Amino acid sequence: MISFLQGELILKKDKYVVLDVNGVGYKVFLSQKTLLKVPEIGQNLKLFTHLVVRENVLDLYGFFDGEELEFFEILDSITGIGPKVALEISSLGPLEKIKDKILAEDGKIFEGIPGVGRKRAMSIILELSGKIKDVSLARPKKSTDEAENVLVSLGFSRQRAKEALESIPKNISGEERVKQALKFLGKQ
Repeated sequence: MISFLQGELILKKDKYVVLDVNGVGYKVFLSQKTLLKVPEIGQNLKLFTHLVVRENVLDLYGFFDGEELEFFEILDSITGIGPKVALEISSLGPLEKIKDKILAEDGKIFEGIPGVGRKRAMSIILELSGKIKDVSLARPKKSTDEAENVLVSLGFSRQRAKEALESIPKNISGEERVKQALKFLGKQ
């Protein structure tokens, strides 16, 4: 829904920044690594964003590039990984380096990330190894299914969007498919 934000940095805290975008302040959570690269207060800042929609919270997560955002979305779709942990993992370095270490089953890559011990790291690697092989490094993954793309733009992970659309017939209008998928997602 909110693909990127560009505006004046007006506040910088330990886990987030606040951007003034045309008179509206957006609180955007950033990884520690990303926070170190943020300019001084008063400077202009552009971030790619991902909106996480939960029952009583709308949280924005920010990234400097599309690859980091794409990797975050994959991580966020894994059971047991919340957006805060996904944020820290997605900022570990260049996606190609992370991808190589995951495919080599190197659990040490997750050392230092709060909430990720050795067992959890191996579980993440196991689940990611199948998904990460298909990650495009050149451009973000986009489905040919318009309804799926609409759901992703509304803040749902691609995985959840696919699951919601599986049982909905493809021969009805895209708008109707989105409505039915939103009803399904609302019941979960």
